[in-house]
Amino acid sequence: QVQLVESGGGLVQPGGSLRLSCAASGSIFTINTMGWYRQAPGKERELVALITRRGTTHYADSVKGRFTIFTDNAMKMTSLQMNSLKPEDTAVYYCHTIGGDSWGQGTQVTVSS
Repeated sequence: QVQLVESGGGLVQPGGSLRLSCAASGSIFTINTMGWYRQAPGKERELVALITRRGTTHYADSVKGRFTIFTDNAMKMTSLQMNSLKPEDTAVYYCHTIGGDSWGQGTQVTVSS
């Protein structure tokens, strides 16, 4: 069992930056891959970025070059650095133990002028 808590969301202007953090507790040793997902109103939840325990990363095409996912060696803290934010990035962002079934409560990111 892994418990996840997201933080760092907020309101930011287009072109701005935010860093989201996901703090994991519990059976951390079971985590192989952490992912950040987002869900906008009326849309399906989509994968934004993932990182494996080995450090392999993957990004959605829409965020490549703008977002960076990183984690510590124990995967206790997985962060998403979001730069050059666009209004279409507005969503609730969730962290997730991919291959497991743990989700955080979500943190709202709103990009608006």
